[in-house]
Amino acid sequence: MIDLGLSKLAIIGVVALIVIGPEKLPKVARMAGSLYGRAQRYLNDVKSEVSREIELEELRNLQKSVQESAQSIKQDVESSIAQNLAEVENAWHDTPSATQITAHPDHLARKAREFRRKKLVRTSAIPAWYKQRNGGKLHVTSGAARVARFRPRSKSPSSFF
Repeated sequence: MIDLGLSKLAIIGVVALIVIGPEKLPKVARMAGSLYGRAQRYLNDVKSEVSREIELEELRNLQKSVQESAQSIKQDVESSIAQNLAEVENAWHDTPSATQITAHPDHLARKAREFRRKKLVRTSAIPAWYKQRNGGKLHVTSGAARVARFRPRSKSPSSFF
């Protein structure tokens, strides 16, 4: 840019005073100041427009990279879902369905023996004579029956009225 110091401005002012004259110098100075202000505003507008365009281009590049990464993630997820779905379908088709499974007599007999053995273990853990001698429960009673058993008896029936 032009390097204008105080001495150069003073020389320009003296030449302008001689050339233009003292009557028109204030009007010319105002006009030169307004033109200088317009030029500065125009330059600032151009600078801001250029910086805005640069930022907009950076944002476009950033948006493009984010879209590409999102697209790649979406494709990875879709491929893994499709792969897992195919594995589940293959596993579903490979297993026998409930209509294909039939009960064999040997299998049913084995299950019945296991059930009888488990029931015997449950019911005969403590012999009945031991329960009778020591006051243990011989059979299961409901909660209402236990409450009625231990409720104190009244001599006369009470009425609500």
